[in-house]
Amino acid sequence: MRRPVARKLSLIAVSGALVAVGAAAPPSSSAAPAPPPSSGAPGAPGAPVPEKSPVAVGHGGAVSSVDADASAAGIEVLRRGGNAVDAAVATAAALGVTEPYSAGIGGGGYFVYYDAKSRKVHTIDGRETAPLSADASLFLENGKPLPFEDAVTSGLSVGTPGTPATWDSALAAWGSKPLRTLMKPAERLAAQGFVVDGTFRAQTEANQKRFADFPDTAKLFLPGGRLPEVGSVFKNPDLARTYAELGRKGGGALYRGKLARDIVRTVNEPPVDPASGRTARSGDLTAKDLARYGVKRQAPTKSGYRGLDVYSMAPSSSGGTTVGEALNILERTDLSKATQERYLHRYIEASRIAFADRGRWVGDPAFEDVPTKELLSQRFADSRECLIRDDKALSSPLAPGDPRDPKPCGTSGKAAPTTFEGENTTHLTAADKWGNVVAYTLTIESTGGSGITVPGRGFLLNNELTDFSFAPASPVVPDPNLPGPGKRPRSSMSPTIVLKQGQPVLALGSPGGATIITTVLQTVTGVVDRGLPLVDAIAAPRASQRNQATTELEPGLYDSELRKSLEALGHGFRQNPEIGAATGVQRLADGRWLAAAEKVRRGGGSARVVNPSS
Repeated sequence: MRRPVARKLSLIAVSGALVAVGAAAPPSSSAAPAPPPSSGAPGAPGAPVPEKSPVAVGHGGAVSSVDADASAAGIEVLRRGGNAVDAAVATAAALGVTEPYSAGIGGGGYFVYYDAKSRKVHTIDGRETAPLSADASLFLENGKPLPFEDAVTSGLSVGTPGTPATWDSALAAWGSKPLRTLMKPAERLAAQGFVVDGTFRAQTEANQKRFADFPDTAKLFLPGGRLPEVGSVFKNPDLARTYAELGRKGGGALYRGKLARDIVRTVNEPPVDPASGRTARSGDLTAKDLARYGVKRQAPTKSGYRGLDVYSMAPSSSGGTTVGEALNILERTDLSKATQERYLHRYIEASRIAFADRGRWVGDPAFEDVPTKELLSQRFADSRECLIRDDKALSSPLAPGDPRDPKPCGTSGKAAPTTFEGENTTHLTAADKWGNVVAYTLTIESTGGSGITVPGRGFLLNNELTDFSFAPASPVVPDPNLPGPGKRPRSSMSPTIVLKQGQPVLALGSPGGATIITTVLQTVTGVVDRGLPLVDAIAAPRASQRNQATTELEPGLYDSELRKSLEALGHGFRQNPEIGAATGVQRLADGRWLAAAEKVRRGGGSARVVNPSS
């Protein structure tokens, strides 16, 4: 694999915050004339495989994702006069082809949009929902939690997908192109194929045993019983036909009609190979569950940091509240002048505290009394920040505070450990020539989701309901994330847009389950406080503390002398070979867009702009 050398760019800083100036004018109602089709359009006959680069700079808009074909699909839409929302939907649809183990129409996600004309941020909660029959005992058997693997690979774990409804809602509110047009690059990619890389093969191999137990999954992803070879072309004609149907009928076709009936039948009667010996538990998803599904258009979270306004997802995601609280805790420390040891110590402790409060207070606000405003108050953050000592690490699990009645250095109730959350998701970031920006994180939960492919439809179903707590982490601590009828499981997805005086300066997000929160937090502080170029802040070795006894470190930190100095403060560590896979865009002072992605993680990401410049 060729890895281009990243280019570093200097950024203008005022009071430690990035400043964007010279933004293009907002979009008018008339679309720009479409240029001729790009010869590099994904899936076009004879088209070369798009090259990956972790950074790109230029005009006309930008797209960053983990996959070159997906980023190319978004750029194609921008070149044809589409806006950032159009590009985001096209990129997401393509990721459903090339990243089918991370995302697709069988899953859900969160969509954050900055509108350049109004200078406002909007969000869509497209999280999956539990069946109406679900209750707190969904994952209990004889009063005890089911083994996680038994729950994952089952119909029991499948929630009503939210992705097609998210696309419909975003396009109806802010898009400029019809869904049928935006699905074309992905439809073409599914029909004509994409080139298998090492990541796709490795993820298939990791799921080989359970995929083989489902004939439709095995036929698609293990043709002839073999793993796909790196460099071979992988086609998914069933998904191409499904995409064409969604293009004709709209995203609502997944919630009513034949496709909806196919999903319900698959969930309730998982099509297992009788000879496999596997017993896959059935779910209880009904046609009514799909028909009543709706996304939520809701206000974003907002927190201030170093003169910036940081916007993200409100609950049911815990991303916005937890990243925001941690930033508020760090606000009183000048991280720009801190040693690397003190910076990491403070970042780890802020993460630990914010996760303690997340676990106690955040769930689906339709079912739980979530004190979102109070969690994001500087008063509450200050009451928690004073727990941090520079000479000694805190211990986990740490007890939560009470944001409704903050006490200096106070805790409220008993400590409870953080519950497990699957780590596979994908994130894309898009911007257009008018200054609109999208940060969109979408998922099917674990790598490969439930492992169950809808027969004849070409996509995997999610296992999103395993993001619920199977049982309270502690019997004496209230848990806002237990299953319930129609309830959305708590998420850590943190699509984030950062503004300076109403103008976008940075947008980003990442996959990685609960490590999403720490990845976004570390990347924001890396850019804003440590002065790193975005591509280098993304590439920096990561640490992730989630109110657990030990902090996860990537090898670049685990194998360093820095770990030893932090251990001397009482920190405990364990190694994680790879945390997250972030992408982002940044508005430079001269009005150009910078797109950035991973240099190495998941084989490197794909950052692209419409009109590149030096």
